[in-house]
Order: sequence, then C-alpha cells, then structure tokens
Amino acid sequence: MAENKTTQNEQSVQAFLDKAAGEKRRQDCSTILEMMRKATGLAPKMWGEAIIGFGSEHYKYESGREGDMPIIGFSPRKQDLTLYIGGLDRMSDLLGKLGKFKTGKVCLYIKRLSDVDVTILEEMIEQSLKK
Repeated sequence: MAENKTTQNEQSVQAFLDKAAGEKRRQDCSTILEMMRKATGLAPKMWGEAIIGFGSEHYKYESGREGDMPIIGFSPRKQDLTLYIGGLDRMSDLLGKLGKFKTGKVCLYIKRLSDVDVTILEEMIEQSLKK
C-alpha cells in the first residue's frame, strides 16, 4: 500500500508562509493561522510540503487504508486559499452568509479573505471542531 505523503513534519510554518506570493496573501494566511490557532488552542505544524495543520486525528477507510491527518488546516494554493474544515455539509446556514467561495467535500476555497465575512468564517472554523 502506498505511503501517505502528507504527514506532519518539522518544517517551519513561518518560512513556508514567508514564501506565499504577495503581501496581501501573506496577511490573509496570518489571519487564518490565528483564527485556527485560537479555535484549537494548538500550535500550527507543517503537513507535507504545503499544508499548515492543527492537531492530528487518525482515520481508517473500509479499504484498509489508514493514516493521520490534521484536525483542521489550510494551504495558500496558487488559485485559492484552501481551508480543510470538516462538517461543511452541516453549515449550509453559515455558507449562505459567507460570501464568495467554492467547496469540495471537506475543502472551502476562497480567493481572498476580503471576499468573505471573516466573522462567519471564524464561526465555521469553530463549528468544524465540534464532532
């Protein structure tokens, strides 16, 4: 079975963020980082080469594949700020108030923080931690 490439490592979160394109993008990342740090009470860690995660949880699929992943995280991808937050399917009321975004199964894609209501985003981050 293939080994998971997205594992927690000791690379510097700050060094990674310092490479994010553009001052505004770095400011957006700093804001998201602080929102997630406040919500989790945990220090950020790098996961793989491009994901900043908080905490860790173990998963196991019916196929037998298993591994660890961050409880919550984000990545400043080229196209979007990608937030990895669970429970989007139970946040339709908040999504309706958020602003401009796209979603995947557990991903929230935002071009820039100015496109969304940051207070709503913060509430979504907090709710995603409630199982």
